[in-house]
Amino acid sequence: MSKLIINVETGETTKRELNAEELEQQAIDEANYLAAKAILDAEDEAKATAKAALLTQLGITAEQAKLLLS
Repeated sequence: MSKLIINVETGETTKRELNAEELEQQAIDEANYLAAKAILDAEDEAKATAKAALLTQLGITAEQAKLLLS
């Protein structure tokens, strides 16, 4: 994996390979991102399930609920 370095003053670009420490940090960052995304996805799914259950309990559709709340 490589890293693109851009000098904003001169516009010069340099491409170099990541060192071991940078590769390790990238793996940590990716794992943290995936864990956070999994949590957010689970929360979104739980909210959607709860919303669907409530609408079913009330016997109305999402469109009808929007009309009631507008």
